[in-house]
Amino acid sequence: MKSVALLFLVVICGMGGLGQKLKPKKRSNGEEINFRTKTKDVCTMNMSGDEEMKLRIECKSQGKSYWCEYTGKPSVCRPFRNNPKIYWNQIAMELRKLPHACESTQVLKATMCQKASADAVMKQIAAGMEPEDLANQDKSVQKTSASMRGAGKSSVKKIGKPPILPLIKPTQHGQGSENETEAMKLAREHCWESLHGFCSYIIGIFRG
Repeated sequence: MKSVALLFLVVICGMGGLGQKLKPKKRSNGEEINFRTKTKDVCTMNMSGDEEMKLRIECKSQGKSYWCEYTGKPSVCRPFRNNPKIYWNQIAMELRKLPHACESTQVLKATMCQKASADAVMKQIAAGMEPEDLANQDKSVQKTSASMRGAGKSSVKKIGKPPILPLIKPTQHGQGSENETEAMKLAREHCWESLHGFCSYIIGIFRG
């Protein structure tokens, strides 16, 4: 009885080990690969999904950051199923040759799946800038507009109101002055002293 029980235990353990060997190899999912583009942009790529994979790339370059997402079915490619890690490393190698990880290409192909169907190609579905960069841009625009408004107010204060100039009565010259002098002379000669002003006025009218 002891020998039968021991034999039974050995069979069960062997079947358990066989079952573990028959389990499929885990795919690379949720892994992260870091790389630099041709223009030294620092990037990170993350993979997720099962049959249909999703690839997200995030990069930083000279104070700016951008991202893009790709989707495809590399599982239709047999080499990918055998070793997905090599597949993603080949994708990263292709991205290293590009000046911009998101604008330079709309599709990503791995060398090991060149002969696979079109479904194996990773196609870009979205791209953009990080929200914090957009917020920083909005803040800079607001600061610029505020500084322009401040400059406008200061310029108005500097200009101020125009000075009030005193009114100067024009002096009469030329022919008008000569006519008045001649009219006053004639009035003194031909009119009473009390009527000099009136006579000179009348004489001036007639003399034009």
